[in-house]
Amino acid sequence: MISRIVSTLPPPEGMGRLPAGKPRRIDPGVLSATLPGPGRDRLAAGEVLVVTTGQQPALFTGPLYTVHKALTAIVLARCLEAERGVPVVPVFWVAGDDHDFAEANHAWVLGRDGEPVKIVLRERPHEAPQLPLFRELCGTEIGATLEALNTALPDSEFKPGVLAWLEKAYRSDTNLADAGAEAINALLASRGLAVFRAHDRAAKRVAAPWILRGLNETLADGLTPVLVEGTLGRDRLRKEGADFVTRRSGEKFTRALLEKIAADAPERLSPNVLLRPVVEAALFPTVAYVGGPGEMEYLPESAPLFSSLGVAPQTPVQRWSGLIIEARIEKVLTKHGLTPAAFDGKPGVLETRLAQADVPPDLVAALTELRGDIESRFARISGEVQKVDPTLERTVESARNAALAGTHEIEKKLVASLKRAQGTQASQLARARAALAPNGKPQERVLTVASFLARYGTSLLDEIEAEVARWATGT
Repeated sequence: MISRIVSTLPPPEGMGRLPAGKPRRIDPGVLSATLPGPGRDRLAAGEVLVVTTGQQPALFTGPLYTVHKALTAIVLARCLEAERGVPVVPVFWVAGDDHDFAEANHAWVLGRDGEPVKIVLRERPHEAPQLPLFRELCGTEIGATLEALNTALPDSEFKPGVLAWLEKAYRSDTNLADAGAEAINALLASRGLAVFRAHDRAAKRVAAPWILRGLNETLADGLTPVLVEGTLGRDRLRKEGADFVTRRSGEKFTRALLEKIAADAPERLSPNVLLRPVVEAALFPTVAYVGGPGEMEYLPESAPLFSSLGVAPQTPVQRWSGLIIEARIEKVLTKHGLTPAAFDGKPGVLETRLAQADVPPDLVAALTELRGDIESRFARISGEVQKVDPTLERTVESARNAALAGTHEIEKKLVASLKRAQGTQASQLARARAALAPNGKPQERVLTVASFLARYGTSLLDEIEAEVARWATGT
């Protein structure tokens, strides 16, 4: 069972300074790229406001923070709707244009033994074109990948349902972007989330005019904020005279050719990370964008693009961040008087500290006294040697350091002996670390939600949402 859900950031800033926003209808092309569900129905019903969030798609929905973002948007939209008396719909922007396959091709779960297990779909050859994820089929490898997930996860009453959920979304003939969108939609659409496939051709037709306007902008790196699919895959464009050249492949495009691509194959054009929020605000009447720490840092850099393209910016609001603490992990924390923050350091540091605490106090005192005695006696020796032969000072210093090192070596070996004797404690701490800080990183940045849903069922989402609501309202 889950012991508790813990928020790890203070309540979000920006809630009190959200713009009023002007409700409006959603373009039919945008609606057609939004997956079915109550959220889409509300988008289609009339004038609305929107709270957006988003993430690049990944295997089995990627790390937990993807779900954390979505639940934050759901809670924020609900609060704003109650406050303003107008429909506010949470929208999840599936960034299927993204081409970082190395980030999207795997998922981490806690295995049967409580250790992190990496499930990989396949690797992309280094020399392969950097295709957007909506062009990467799950392929025949997905069968073995799902079986690897089945093998890694412990058996439970909830596991068959989780596997069925993922098998339905991640099919061999479905690309990673659509698979991720379907999985999130199946998981969260009932909570009002509208899942928008930004890579869909209909959506790209609506976005194309804004992307083409981005060709007129040059960023600090000397490139435009527009990418086009070329021979090497998705590639940034640089203005060169009246034409545009791709950064990596060096292909030349006239403006007329790019306009033809926008008309015939708009999915080949995409915004970069700074232009994307501008396009998002142009497509949706967005009052707030829910983002993670990295997005909170770079979103302000989009300000000049909002201004030059004449789009009103949405206010960034930090997403909820937190920890899922299982009952078995809570027992370890309680037994050793620890908080989750104790596992933030490098593996081994905590274990050494706890072992040092178990060294007999009399022995600690004796070693401390010995080191003090060595320091004082060698200080006296050094003073006398200075009178006789100052050139021997380094010899005395080396002897002193060697003596001190001997005391530290005794202490080091004592701690190592205690750590070996405390085998059960070490294994308990290792399991807690794997659950709270897998691979030395925050839980939400590594483990996928499927790892916990397979153990505890979808009621876990209710618990997370309740904590997000408590955190967002400061109650």
